[in-house]
Amino acid sequence: MNKRNLAIGGAAAVLVIIVVVAILFSTVLRAPEEASGTIEAIPLALNTETPVPATEEPVEEPTEAPTDTPEPADEEVEAEPEPTEEPTATVEPTPEPTATATEIPSNPVIFTIDPSQSQVSFEIDEDLVGVRNTVVGVTDQVAGQMAFDITNLTSTQLGIIQINARTLVTDSEFRNRSIRNEILDTNNFEFITFTPTEITELPDSVAVDETVTFLVTGDLTIRDITQSVTFVVTVTVISETEIAGSASTIVSREAFSLTIPQVQDVANVEDEVELYIDFVATAAE
Repeated sequence: MNKRNLAIGGAAAVLVIIVVVAILFSTVLRAPEEASGTIEAIPLALNTETPVPATEEPVEEPTEAPTDTPEPADEEVEAEPEPTEEPTATVEPTPEPTATATEIPSNPVIFTIDPSQSQVSFEIDEDLVGVRNTVVGVTDQVAGQMAFDITNLTSTQLGIIQINARTLVTDSEFRNRSIRNEILDTNNFEFITFTPTEITELPDSVAVDETVTFLVTGDLTIRDITQSVTFVVTVTVISETEIAGSASTIVSREAFSLTIPQVQDVANVEDEVELYIDFVATAAE
């Protein structure tokens, strides 16, 4: 009987192992889908409505009341009060329009991120059996457009930034598959997107070889969850047709429901994730 029970127990244990391995291969270890193609920027819908200086409104000429009054008839009539002359309308001088920063004619140039010279990365800390480790994931599959006039940065516009999540890689193939298959579900959500909604702290202008730092707030979408985040952006004007820069922010895993699978050697994974975008963008010839 004992041998029979041992045999049954052993068979059950083997079955459990087979099931666990099957689950691992069907979820974490399965080969994730490859990128659907080379990433391309979503064309920026350039706002061509450039503010212009205010012009004088046409002033309507006032109609003057007649100043001559008819002589009263000879007939005796009841004395009427002497008519008073209606005041003539005076034209108030129209103040000269004063120029403001937004009235400067602007000719923004569209710059497109060059993936071959750009990179997106994330960093997150984890504890491996008491040893602190920083996981770094990178990809060069980032695309986006921006438009600005270096003489009038108030006209700056930013397009949607896309990152192909299927191409993110770390130093571990097992981790790569876990990120794509379970954490980011890249088979169903290939792209991470950032849609800018506000630009602040921009100076009025910048010259070639100068660097500016400003803030960009927008909607970051990871999988099917969108949160508002703010990037600190630094841009250097290399030439009139090339710029280089970086952007960084910190997001919460929990805010995006990014759950880390239970792994035996991983004791803890931090909630904060640092995101970086290092880019070079060029203007069309």
